[in-house]
Amino acid sequence: MSTDPETTETTPSEDTGTDAAGAEAEGAEGTEDTGSTDGNPAAVDTDGSDGADGSDGTGEAKAEAAAPELSEAAAELLAQRRERERIERRKAEKAGPIAAGAKLSGTAADLLAAVRAVESGEKPVTTPFAKPDPAPRQSAAPEAVRRPQPVAADPGTPATETVASVRRVLAEGGAPETLAAQVAAALGDGADDRLREDPWQLLRVPGVRPEQADGFARALLGAECAPDDERRGRAVTGWLLEQAALAGHTALEASALTAALAKQGVPDPDAATQSAIAEGEVLVFQDALDEPAVPVQRADEEAEEVQERPVRVLIGLERYALAEESLADGLAKLINSVPKEDGSAADWEQAGAARSSTGELIRAVAGHGLVLHTGGEASLEEPAALLRAAAGFGLRVWAAAHSPVGRDRFTALLTGSGAGADSGSGSGADGGAGSGSGGSGNPASGGPQGPATNGSAPESLAADGPGSADGPRAATLAGLLSGAEGPGRDADGALDLDLLVVLDAPQLDVETAALLSESLPDGARLVLTGDPAVLWSAGPGRVFADLLASKACPQVVSRRPDLGPVGELVSGIGIGELNQVEAPGKEVVIVPVRDAGEAVHRTVQLVADSVPRVIGVPAEQTVVITPGHGGAAGTRALNVALKERLNPGPGRFGGFDPGDRIAYSPAPGRTIPGRVVNADAEGLHLACAGGPVVVPKERVEQAVRHGWALTAHQAVGARWPAVVVVLPGDAAQALSRPWVYTAFGRADRHLSVVHGVDQALPRAVAEVPAKPRTTRLPVLLRPQVPAEV
Repeated sequence: MSTDPETTETTPSEDTGTDAAGAEAEGAEGTEDTGSTDGNPAAVDTDGSDGADGSDGTGEAKAEAAAPELSEAAAELLAQRRERERIERRKAEKAGPIAAGAKLSGTAADLLAAVRAVESGEKPVTTPFAKPDPAPRQSAAPEAVRRPQPVAADPGTPATETVASVRRVLAEGGAPETLAAQVAAALGDGADDRLREDPWQLLRVPGVRPEQADGFARALLGAECAPDDERRGRAVTGWLLEQAALAGHTALEASALTAALAKQGVPDPDAATQSAIAEGEVLVFQDALDEPAVPVQRADEEAEEVQERPVRVLIGLERYALAEESLADGLAKLINSVPKEDGSAADWEQAGAARSSTGELIRAVAGHGLVLHTGGEASLEEPAALLRAAAGFGLRVWAAAHSPVGRDRFTALLTGSGAGADSGSGSGADGGAGSGSGGSGNPASGGPQGPATNGSAPESLAADGPGSADGPRAATLAGLLSGAEGPGRDADGALDLDLLVVLDAPQLDVETAALLSESLPDGARLVLTGDPAVLWSAGPGRVFADLLASKACPQVVSRRPDLGPVGELVSGIGIGELNQVEAPGKEVVIVPVRDAGEAVHRTVQLVADSVPRVIGVPAEQTVVITPGHGGAAGTRALNVALKERLNPGPGRFGGFDPGDRIAYSPAPGRTIPGRVVNADAEGLHLACAGGPVVVPKERVEQAVRHGWALTAHQAVGARWPAVVVVLPGDAAQALSRPWVYTAFGRADRHLSVVHGVDQALPRAVAEVPAKPRTTRLPVLLRPQVPAEV
């Protein structure tokens, strides 16, 4: 396939070696494909950095108060780092020898023996397990945290001396010196010595591939470099697990990992895996399977018959293992806890008296700490009604959305200002990513009459909530967890709220969900709501789907359909049917094309002329969605053509001009639409949904793309009055039912499909479900749910 799709959509499995685990990458946004360069480190693609590991944030509260305000991205990374430290301390307290495993044999027994060798002291525990003294938990003031200006900054910038020393090592090995800052951030203090001692540590930098690290190692080590080097085996093991995480897996089965290691030229995959386990670079787990136990005759004195349960041996990185176990603990606490008695029983009973899915949701939340709610766009009225009712009982209630666009849309639904269940709006400030109809199918106004028309609506709209300033409000989930938005934290460091509704729940990855569960106060209620048919999270895990499958808590299915031709079409796709729908107002239009060149031409024609003239939706409120970034009809090619037509210019600011629509990625997996304002010595100035942003010039290439055309992963969590979905012929292999459902479902009033894949489209809808992800959450939840569930 020649579409060169972004790694969040699909990555050829033979490139990563994880095809045995079905690891087709659906990971963090902003990560570019990197082709083989025959070991030439100079061709390394550095796009898609996970972000430097910065300050641990354990200073005194007074010192932090005097420090400059962090950006939303920096604050989020800092909050995640603190949370990981708390999780690690808790796991260390609970650590103990593994009791099970006596029945294992072969590779599984060898893997377990390697772990026990470390635990028993036969092999010393190495530095990855050496933790600094835990920092005291910082108490936050109970009043709301003030929102800082969201000026993007690179958190944890390594020292200049460290970068300079790493640059010298890279030059000596023939690697591009531009990687120095990323290597220094990934390896920390003494990065130059660590890199010289183990050149394969270069694989810790996102975008570097094993063949490139091999070339670097040969240049540094000379004759000492060999394929069977233990250092190479350990590094490639970690790299494969990182690639699997990009594909959504939190761990890999041992057999899949060893097969992938063999494809990467590791002579003894089992030895490499055991070495990585012994050195503490990866963890091994054995999870009991659901299959019935097999009777086994034991040759002991009593010859008693015992039941041997089959197990699954998984290997994963520590960060995802800790996050998944912490998440399971937090969810079990919510499931088994009794919510605070806020509001009288009569109040809850009266609010939930209606015989509808709204009443069912209110009744479920009244008596449970965790409730799941599923439905399409129209179903958002139900959690909005829940929040309004709970606020009336005196509860402190908040909603959290995946993106600023979703936050502004839901705020308008809460307040009834400009958009609701039957009306819509567009936003010029956010690059056209405005709110449309709430799935009712009624035509929405094309004018920018909804929220966020100035890019900074959340605070003012929240203050206009129903009843009083204590009414329901909305924030982005990232802003809520970082403290940039939301109610702030109480004296114990927990979120200062009683009820939280998380929108776009399928976008929750395990790390974000773990941080969320750890942040909830005792007695709080959590509602996770979303459409289970959309694409899963960009990060590892499938939290919402795993919870739905576990049946560990009440689940409310909305009975509100998404009406209108677009809603009818998308609903059919959700059950595997691509139906023809009646569209008297040209709500759905199919535009057949023969090749990619014609697809680009027709797309520009639709956005710039046909849709504004016939449908009445201006170009700034129309978005183009295509399967990947590369190829003749990918986002790059489409954005070039659309810029030439809609905002021509020389691109004097790093390829951008004032007025350009952009997609800004403050962190992997998050995309915020906006427009370019100008540029100066500080960087590129953007007007984004949520407020102004300044991107330092050294981060522009990684964090900012043109945004007339997006991928489905970039578009998830937002809707536009008009959407043009481009399906070039060479993108047929990238299509799946969740991708089509997500892309088509971004349209409110009008959907045009530039169709060049023939029968591949109905075949994808009918036969290609979501790619499986390997996670441990269902197993971890199984013993912690109530017995009666």
